Amino acid sequence: MLDRALHHYLRAGGVIAYATESCFGLGCDPRSRLGVQRILRLKGRPQHKGLILIASKVTQLRHYMAPLSADEYQQLGAKRPRPHTWLVPTATHCPVWLSGRHPSIAVRITAFPPARQLCQASNMALVSTSANRSGHAPAKTTRLCKQLFGDRVRVIAGLTAGNKRPSTIQDLRSGRILRA
Repeated sequence: MLDRALHHYLRAGGVIAYATESCFGLGCDPRSRLGVQRILRLKGRPQHKGLILIASKVTQLRHYMAPLSADEYQQLGAKRPRPHTWLVPTATHCPVWLSGRHPSIAVRITAFPPARQLCQASNMALVSTSANRSGHAPAKTTRLCKQLFGDRVRVIAGLTAGNKRPSTIQDLRSGRILRA
């Protein structure tokens, strides 16, 4: 999908399935309530749980996060041996459909080339949630995504990084690890 076409598709509420570090993910423009609602319906997931955003750089996430210290920004963007998702305080104008009932939002700077390139091509952060129905195993292949979602999602062919575990989730301010 061409960069401009991808950007317009996402801005119009389109949903994509794409390879991530451990499985395929469903994604959309985080500012699109329609896109997020489509993902939640596809998954059978309640809005109150909140969603993860991925980005290729910290600046793509600033709209959703409360101001952070220089040290916190550095920690957020630091390279790690495996995928690392951070819980950060939400900006006052962060859409509730992203954070759910929480005062924080989950964000990850992805180093995985296919996902990173999608964020760069679309010039935005993306919602990133596993490509599956809630409670079921996530899709690990392009083919399975097409079988699960048909034409309701644009599946971007690719291979996952093969990680066996999902990303670590850690609260940026308290340091507490919620998922190792």
